[in-house]
Amino acid sequence: MITSITKFKLSKPVTQEEAKNIFLSTAPKYRDLPGLIRKCYVIFDDGYAVGGIYLWNSRKDAEAAYTESWKKFVSEKYGSEPEITYLATPVVVDNVAKEIIFD
Repeated sequence: MITSITKFKLSKPVTQEEAKNIFLSTAPKYRDLPGLIRKCYVIFDDGYAVGGIYLWNSRKDAEAAYTESWKKFVSEKYGSEPEITYLATPVVVDNVAKEIIFD
């Protein structure tokens, strides 16, 4: 498994309510996305950046989702190029499903 973190810098800070409305407008795009296990939308502490934390089956799945059209879409929506960080994720504790998932 792989975790990716995306970050988009904003020209002005966003409130939690504003961010929630923006996130809800894009959330349906991520339903049934191949290889995506979970996505969490996030607001960085200062409100000048937003992003996502994704859990993927593989890096190949993650990279397949971050296409040039995706980068263009988020650049236009948020006004900045996305930063993407990849992290190996060998073990996940899921307290909702009450299981430990590992590669």
